[in-house]
Formats: sequence, C-alpha cells, structure tokens
Amino acid sequence: MANTFALILVVLTFVTGIIWVIDKLTWGPARKVARQVAQDQAEVGLDEKTLAQIHPENVVIENARSLFPVIAVVFVLRSFLYEPFQIPSGSMMPTLLIGDFILVEKFSYGVKEPVWQNTLIPMGSPERGDVAVFKYPEDQRVDFIKRVVGLPGDRVVYKDKQLYLVPACEEAQCGNYKALDMQFLGDQKFKDEESTMQLYSEILGSVAHQIIVNPNRRDHVAYYYQQDDVKTVAYEWVVPEGNYFVMGDNRDNSKDSRYWGFVPEQNLVGKAIATWISFEFYRDANDLLPTWVPSAVRFDRIGSIK
Repeated sequence: MANTFALILVVLTFVTGIIWVIDKLTWGPARKVARQVAQDQAEVGLDEKTLAQIHPENVVIENARSLFPVIAVVFVLRSFLYEPFQIPSGSMMPTLLIGDFILVEKFSYGVKEPVWQNTLIPMGSPERGDVAVFKYPEDQRVDFIKRVVGLPGDRVVYKDKQLYLVPACEEAQCGNYKALDMQFLGDQKFKDEESTMQLYSEILGSVAHQIIVNPNRRDHVAYYYQQDDVKTVAYEWVVPEGNYFVMGDNRDNSKDSRYWGFVPEQNLVGKAIATWISFEFYRDANDLLPTWVPSAVRFDRIGSIK
C-alpha cells in the first residue's frame, strides 16, 4: 500500500508537470495569440467570458495546470522531507500509542527516491535508541515502526526479559555482554493490554526511554529468528553489515527482529521525531458511534519522541 501510494504520487506529479510545462510553452501562448487576434478584429471590446470561448482550454489541461503546484509540493514534502504516519498497534507502548499520528523525518538516513528507496544522497545512519520507520522485510508494502537496538556488527542477546549488548568491535578487543541499565518504575495497567504490565526506564545508547514487560508471559524463544551463517544460541544475534536489529518498547507484544530477522539499510524510511496529534478511540458499552471516530484529543501526547 505504501509503495503503491508513492508510485501514484510520482506518476501524478510527472503527468501534471508535463502538461503544465507544455501549456506554459505551447498551448498557453497559442490561446493568448488567438484571443488577441479576435480582440483586434472585433469592432467592440470583448469581455473575458467571450474571450474564454475563443480557443477554449481543455478541461484536462485546466485541472492539471491547477493541480500540479499542489501535487509537486506534496510530492517533495512527503518523499524527501517529512511524512505523517498513524500508529496502528500497541507494539511501541508506552512510547507510542494507538491513535498517535507521528511525523517522520525522511532525510535522517539519506535522501532516497520514493518508490524503490534507493539512496540518492547519503545523510546519516541510525543510532541506538532511534525510533525508526522502515519497510517490513517480509512484506515491503507495509511500514513498521520499532526502536533501533543493534547496529551493524553488534551482538544482541535477549534473555529472561533482559536486553544485553556487545557493541561492534575487533575480535581481539570485544568485551563481555553488558545488560542495559533498567530501572523498575512500578506496575501499571494499560488500556490496550489484558493484564497489568511492569514499567521500566531503559537506557539504550544515549537515549533514555520507557519499556513495558508482561511478567506473566514467557519469552517465545522457540519462534526466535535463527541465523544460518553465525554460530549463536537461540536468543543471540549478530547484526550483519548493512543491517539493523530492532525491537518494540512493548517487549512482550511486538513482532520485531527477534522473530523475523534484521532490517536492511535500504528498507529504512526515516526517523520518527514527533507526535503531531493523538486521538483517543475509547468507547463505553453505551456508545453507538463507530470505533474509528475519535472520542477525544490527547493534547498531553503532542511533542517530540524519545
């Protein structure tokens, strides 16, 4: 769906742009000359309505000429600068909630062409702790959002709900696994979760953020992604060059790199930088409104994303 919309936008921009240019260079001047000739030959002055009937403008040309500037601005903004996304699931709770509308900076990881995501101008790379949007490796029509945990060359371990990391290093200089700093903040009940969750503060790289853990749910180690080319245990991964390991902040309710593997650099869409609006969709038993109609605006959630 995401690639389809990008392709449609490219085609519309190209087609309306071509029509706009031809009209500026050929059709527009021809209309102007024909109307000027008619004005010169008339014994009385012709009003605008009468002149418009002389060499009339085709309705397709008129609409394309009017739409092109708007479509061109949308194309540049969405393809190369910023793009809005809606959070459809709770996998990034408590950082992002269902109903959050976020703004993604498209050029954070390089300026890319909008359809096949090939990098045109390298700009930067993801850092540990970034909240990144990317094309889901198993279905690139779908956009995913997760937190970047492992960079190329890192060793990542997730065991007993604790994240361990060894940053990329030379083989002779590699250190031992180090557990990420976690501080228990208390039990908390979240609207979209069935049971009470444990809330933690975690430091990943230079980013301090919150995660939630379900103490009653076991890690599904049997379903973890297994690397064929690297000798590791079931809950350990070595991030290949040009790839990234990502996880949801809702650790027990996230379909992420633990289950399907790594995110290729080419799949990166951009960095989530802010929540620009957030809607509550809660409905009580007596509310007959459709569930997709917002019931409130969560103003306290508007702002930057950590």
